[in-house]
Formats: sequence, C-alpha cells, structure tokens
Amino acid sequence: QREHAQSLGYTVVDAATVVATHLSQLLMNSAALLLGHEEVQNLLDMLEKSHPKLVEGLVPDVLPLTSIVKVLQNLLNEGVPIRDMRTIIQTLVEYGPKSQDPEVLTAAVRIALRRLIIQDAVGAADEIPVITLTPELEQMLHQSMQVSGNQGAGIEPGLAERLQTSLANANHDQEMSGEPSILLTSGMLRTVLSRFVKNTITGLRVISYQEIPDEKQIRIVNSI
Repeated sequence: QREHAQSLGYTVVDAATVVATHLSQLLMNSAALLLGHEEVQNLLDMLEKSHPKLVEGLVPDVLPLTSIVKVLQNLLNEGVPIRDMRTIIQTLVEYGPKSQDPEVLTAAVRIALRRLIIQDAVGAADEIPVITLTPELEQMLHQSMQVSGNQGAGIEPGLAERLQTSLANANHDQEMSGEPSILLTSGMLRTVLSRFVKNTITGLRVISYQEIPDEKQIRIVNSI
C-alpha cells in the first residue's frame, strides 16, 4: 500500500525509523533525568584536559558540584544543548561569586548561549518570528507572581487557563504556517512561562528579550 499512500500525499516511514525517532525523542525529553553528579564530573574532567585553568578551582571554590548539575539539568529540561561546555563553565565562573542560585545562573548561561539557542530555533534566518504578551498581560503576570510569593508557583488559576488557551491557539497557528513557535517575554517571566507550557504546549519555545542576538531582527506574528 506504500505507492497508494504516497499518491494520496502521505509520508511513508519504515518501522525502524519510527522506533528510532520515538526513542530519540524520549531520550531528549528525559535528558535531564539521565544527567547526574557522576556524568557532570566526567564532563568537567574532559573539559579540564583542554582548558585546565578554566576548571581549576571551580568545584568547590566557586560553586558546589550540586549547583552545576542543577544548571545543566535546567538547560536540558528547556531543550538547550550543553555541548558548549566551555561557554557554560566560563559563565558559571563569572557569575558564581555573585549568586549561588541555580535559576539565576541558568538565566546567565542562556544569555551566553543565545546564538546557539536561536540558531537551534530558526536556523540561519536573520528574522525571528515571535509571539509576544501585551504589556498589560505581562504586568498582570508579574502581579500574580508577587501575590503568590513564589516565582515558580504562580499564575492565578483563572488567568492561567485563559493564557494556556491563547498560547495553544497561537502555537497552532505557527505550526500550520510552518514557522517556529517562539514566545518572547521578559527575563523575569521566562522561567515561569517555560515551565507553564513545557508539558502542555509542546513545540513552543520561551525566550527572553536578553536572549536575542544583536544581529537578529524580530517579527511579531501574534500578541496575546
């Protein structure tokens, strides 16, 4: 039935490729669970061979290994490759003395990796199609988080439901147009919104204004 399916416009994929693709997606989604202290120490040992001065004194003088593990897990959870360990560690060496908070450190590393993040999202394109939040909505979200007293906890339930519906619709429109689906927001909201959409709106990337490289232009395709 292969030729008949292809004549109807379907893409025909063999079973082995389906299994390989599915397994690859599972590994990608579970990467943070597979990365522990031992794996991170191995990465540091490898980096030390080529950049001994960079790694020297990092653990525990600048940061405990636990904090480095958490930063790398955060990056993997958000779909950010960690192959550029040199840039990641350089950033942690720079910001570690200022803050031990893994969320703050993750944000700093993401900014350092912004070209990699954007390239992964849009390739070599000079223009980045983005979904934005209106200033009024961003202000409401900031206020909702302040009231909750916990940046990770919260968006008011009613607002969260409406926001999820609007973002899901915007994400669908982008998928139908064949363009990347990217939500652009403030640095303060990025982490919360990234966690908010991670398991409910697959394919929607959340980036902050600080993560846009200087040479790139943005094109607003939807405003929530």
